[in-house]
Amino acid sequence: MAKQKQARRLEGVEAMAKVRTLRTSPRKLNLVAQSIRGLNVQRALNELEFSHKRIAQDVRKALYSAISNAENNHNLDIDSLVVAEAYVGKNLVMKRFSPRARGRATRVEKPFSEITIVVRELGEAA
Repeated sequence: MAKQKQARRLEGVEAMAKVRTLRTSPRKLNLVAQSIRGLNVQRALNELEFSHKRIAQDVRKALYSAISNAENNHNLDIDSLVVAEAYVGKNLVMKRFSPRARGRATRVEKPFSEITIVVRELGEAA
C-alpha cells in the first residue's frame, strides 16, 4: 500500500521558500520580514540589498529561492510577483557559558530562527 499524496498547501499562483536555521533571534529577523511584506519582489530585493541589517542578506537569498521556485516549479511570471507572506518562527537555542567574577558563570543563549517567504502572482484583474 502506497502512502497517500498530500494536497498542496499553497494555491496554484503561489510559491514558497523556507530557511530553517538562521543565526539570529526571531525578534531581529521579524524586523527585516516586516520591511518586505506586501511589496513587489523587485522592490523587496532592493529593500534587502540596501538594508543595514546583517541578516538581510540571508533573507535576500531566501527571497531569490522563492522567486526561482515560482518560475521553475510553478511557471509563474516573475514580473508580477509580490511577497504575499513573510513570517518568522523560533528554532533551536545553543546554550553556552560565560565566566564571571568570583568563580561564577552565566548562561549565554544563542538563538536560531526560521523564515518562510510566500510569493504570489497577481493576476490581470489586480
